[in-house]
This record gives sequence, structure tokens and C-alpha cells, in this order.
Amino acid sequence: MNYAYSNQQMRRADAATIAAGTSSMILMERAGQALADAVSVAMHSEGTDEVLFVCGGGNNGGDGFVAARILLERGEEVAVLCLAERFSEDCEAVRAKYGGEVLTELPRRRYRMIVDCLFGTGMTRPAEGCYRKLIEYINNSDAYVIACDLPSGLLEGGIASDPCVEANETVTMGQCKQALLLADGADYAGKISVAQIGISSSETGAEVWENADVQKFFPKRRSNSHKGTYGTATILAGGTYSGAAFLAAGACLKSGVGYTKLCVTEEMFPYAIGRLPAVVLRPFKTIDGDILASGSIAVGMGTGISERLYAYLAELLSVYTGTLILDADALNTIATYGVEVLREKSCRVIVTPHPKEFSRLTGKSVPEILANAVEEARDFARKNQLTVLLKNNRTIITDGVRVAINPTGSPALAKGGSGDVLSGLLAGICARNIEPYDAGCCASFLLGRAGELVAMRMGEYSPDPTDVIRTIAQAICSLS
Repeated sequence: MNYAYSNQQMRRADAATIAAGTSSMILMERAGQALADAVSVAMHSEGTDEVLFVCGGGNNGGDGFVAARILLERGEEVAVLCLAERFSEDCEAVRAKYGGEVLTELPRRRYRMIVDCLFGTGMTRPAEGCYRKLIEYINNSDAYVIACDLPSGLLEGGIASDPCVEANETVTMGQCKQALLLADGADYAGKISVAQIGISSSETGAEVWENADVQKFFPKRRSNSHKGTYGTATILAGGTYSGAAFLAAGACLKSGVGYTKLCVTEEMFPYAIGRLPAVVLRPFKTIDGDILASGSIAVGMGTGISERLYAYLAELLSVYTGTLILDADALNTIATYGVEVLREKSCRVIVTPHPKEFSRLTGKSVPEILANAVEEARDFARKNQLTVLLKNNRTIITDGVRVAINPTGSPALAKGGSGDVLSGLLAGICARNIEPYDAGCCASFLLGRAGELVAMRMGEYSPDPTDVIRTIAQAICSLS
């Protein structure tokens, strides 16, 4: 398992490391050495013998001056461009030791490789003045771009300001930054590598699960087992949008659960007969012992928003004792008629909103949520004592204490119905009595992996959710 830290956490960790006795100059020298090594490898792989470092006046610029000096000493053809008028103490010291020429105007010469050392984790607003010109110069260069720590212009939460450096790769210092994984980060960071330079943190970062972390929940099965061994999941879905019910149930069937039950409205029931022969099909009526006996229940996919559904959810929350997954119109209904229903419950609850649904639940704008998505999700989970899967290109999973950023995914999943697939897959995993947080991490990882695999086979444009469902088995097999 890896970890990713917010910009604020890394600034605190940097300060704590210095306070513990490692000087800021030592950290800068280590960062510069790591950056120089990465640039040297990239120069070889890209077949170029020249590189331009674009440096700011802060410590990120200082890392660049150190790396440029090291490469210059190795005999590489190195240039530094710096338009800063003010410098941090450490940056000024390493600039004085650089020994090469420092360009103070945008060069006419075109470089095949550029290293962005303008800003690090301290950037909180869009670049202005000369820094804006420098970022635009980098992006218009057609060069292979390496970003130091973070692409300049990438803010907390992975929000790309205008302009933002578009890097081919990012060498991030100390620990992986959450901004590189979230929102726009995945598009602007390129290939990510972490340089260990001796920065330690007493805080816990967001978990980034790997194959082995998920595989623990999909062990080799015992021969002496049967369908009852692997639990029962119930899908309460359909009505307004019938397809959502079949997608959720279809994904649930691929999860490894023993029984998948699908409850649909009486109007939809005749059309559902025979669609998924492996599911137990029932009409969606009142809450009875059969529903309550399920290890997990997923509700809300394609049901529509109504006061009747709200009453049904309130009763379910009060009498059910398994794991209840609330998605889509269940969330929209709760947002419409009252979020307080989530606070009195007898069951474990998972909510799976995308940013717009989360906006309705919290009353906060989507930009406000995305700018601080990890803490917004964690705060909602903590206040309501539940687990949140905040869906985006990189889903955030949190139970209010632990938090994870799912590393898998593909634009192939940017289709209506992908959320229904996730809910069904999640229900099937929860039915095996796996804790909601762990199940959320597993389901998000596997859906993302299935999206990656189906895109490798069909491209990112053409796959639909049924193609993703058919690829879940391959995603599970890929864990080992």
C-alpha cells in the first residue's frame, strides 16, 4: 500500500523534518540530486543532450538550480531560465553556486527537454505576470516536460489553474501528493515517480491501494463451500430507468456473491423476467424478512425521486442490520426530503455520490467540493457515521477516519450506467461481510481496473457498461 499527502500535510512534514535536525539545504541538495538523476534518465530515453531548467525564486526553483549544477558538472548541456526578482534564502544560496549562465529573457532557441521548477506545494492561486508567461512558454514549446514536485499551476485537490504546466512526467519529492492523483492531476502530471529525500510525516496520508491489498479480499476459495458461503446481495432498483437495475444486478453476479436478488417495481417485473436468469427476481414492494436477511442491499439506481421512496429508506435504515448502499436516486431523494434520516440507523451505510449528488447532499458547490474533496468527503462521513465513495476520475473512499484515493480508472467509464455497475459490484462484495471501507476500496479498484482493461481492448470511446461488466472477471484475475 502506498500513501498520498495533501500539500498542507507535506509543508508540515517538511517543517517538522527541518525542526528535527535535517537542514533545509540538505533537503534541497537531495531533491536536486534526485531530479538530476531523473532528468538524466529521460535525456537518454528521449535521445537529447540538452535541457532547459525553468526556475522560480522559491525552494522549488532552488531544487532546479541544484539539479542544473549537478548535470553541468557531469558535462551535460544545461541552460537555466529564471525571471524571478526575489529569492528565498536557500534558493539564492544554490543559485550562487550554479556556475552556469542564467537566462533572464525567454529564449528564441527551442529546447527538446524542459524542467519545470517554478512552484511546488505552496501555490494557492493562478500564476500571474512573468510566471504566467513562463508556464505558457513551457506549454507552447513542444518539448518533453518534467515537473519538479508538482506541475506549476496544479493546486490542492488536483485542480488545474489557468495556465498549468502540462508535464510528460513528474518527479515528486518525499511523498506522493494527492494533487497528482485527483481531478486534473492525472492529466497534467504524466508519469509519476516519488523521490525519497528523507522527509517523514507523523500524519497519515490517503491510502493508495495496490493489487495485493485488494487480493486479500479475493483469496483462493475452499473446495468445501457453496452458494450460502458467499452471502446474499439484494438490488432494489429500476422503475423510472429500467436499465440501471440490470446493470447493477449484472455486476453483482460477477462479484463472487452467492445469491443476487433483484427487486423491481410491479410495472417493470414482466419485462425483467428472463433478462438475468442467474438472479432471484422479486417485485419491489414492502420491506419483509427476505430482504432484511440479505447481507447487503443496494438501493436507488433508476428508481426516481419520491416521498414514498424517502419513507421506504427511513424504514430500511431503522430496521435493517446489514450493509446498505445508497446510490443515485436514493441520494437525490434524501437530499430533497432531508439528510437527517442518515443519522438514525441500525445498519452500516455506504453512500456513493458523484460530485453533483454530493453537492445536493451537502449544500456546497461542486467547485468548492473538488477543491478540498478528501476533507469534504471525510467530514461528511464523520458527521453521519457512514462510508463515502465520492466518485470521480479518482474515487475517494472514507469512513471518516481512514481515507483512500483509488488509483485505477479510465475515460472508458465516462458513460451513463458506470455508477450502477459500481453499486452492484459493491453490494456483492459487502455481502461477504467485508467492512464497508474495505469493500469500497475493492469495488472502486476493480471497476477502475475493468475500465482500463476494456479500454485496452476496445479503446476509450466505444465500451459501454455491459462491456465493463464482462471484464470484471478479468479484473479480478489480474490481481494475482
